Amino acid sequence: MAFHSPTDTSFRNPQGASRRWLRWPLRLLGLVLLLLLGPVGVLASGTLDLQTPWQQTRSASTGQAPDPAVERRAVVQVFGARTIRWRGAFAIHPWIAVKRAGADHYTTYQVVGWRAGNGNDVVVTRTVTQPDTLWYGAYPQVLADHRGAGVDGMIDAIEAAVAAYPWHHEYRLWPGPNSNTFAGWVARQVPALHLDLPPTAIGKDYLGPNTFVTHAPSGTGWQLSVLGLAGITVAREEGLELNLLGLGFGFDVNDMKLRLPGFGIVPAAPQRTPAAKI
Repeated sequence: MAFHSPTDTSFRNPQGASRRWLRWPLRLLGLVLLLLLGPVGVLASGTLDLQTPWQQTRSASTGQAPDPAVERRAVVQVFGARTIRWRGAFAIHPWIAVKRAGADHYTTYQVVGWRAGNGNDVVVTRTVTQPDTLWYGAYPQVLADHRGAGVDGMIDAIEAAVAAYPWHHEYRLWPGPNSNTFAGWVARQVPALHLDLPPTAIGKDYLGPNTFVTHAPSGTGWQLSVLGLAGITVAREEGLELNLLGLGFGFDVNDMKLRLPGFGIVPAAPQRTPAAKI
């Protein structure tokens, strides 16, 4: 016969015990709702273009990439711009631009999700002279910028990482693999990039079904991630960032900035006006 202490309230009040078990799920739900205030705030701010059809959006150069006819050194830049329509309240779309020393053009690498539906390679490679154009009307932020000595070697490493990307024919908007997963993958293979992807790079923490611990994208620390749905990053560049259902939040001690879902890195770097029109 089992004996229960008079103080064993779970035996005397099973309903009270069940309520205690509900506390953690309710707290988790409350945290998710709190984190969603970031994207909701971005939507409410009116900074996103929710009306213009994508075919009519601007694609002008923003003047952030050096003219290859003037800059003869090797260049590597990583850009990130808000995605189209309401999704831009949550996430950015990144792309990588490289130019070898003496070259008169850039090569850009990015993942385009709609190609996966046709069974094509989702990694798109293009040759351009202006890699810093608006992304369907959204202004791109420079996430990394390297020029001069040693950059040609970095380009070799980037090209090898692009070729080795594990999900060339696979794409999932959330939690990954997506365009941010691609940027995160390349960054981890090329730590010299020192790429600090913002919390709005949803998908950057997707490491695949069998990898749970690896280097942070910046190469300056480590991260633990479970399918991109939950995890933690501790690094010199990223600071401390927690991930819950793809919503990243934390604090960057190195730059003394907040990392918030929807808003990204706060305060943000000043944004310049595009240098040209269509």
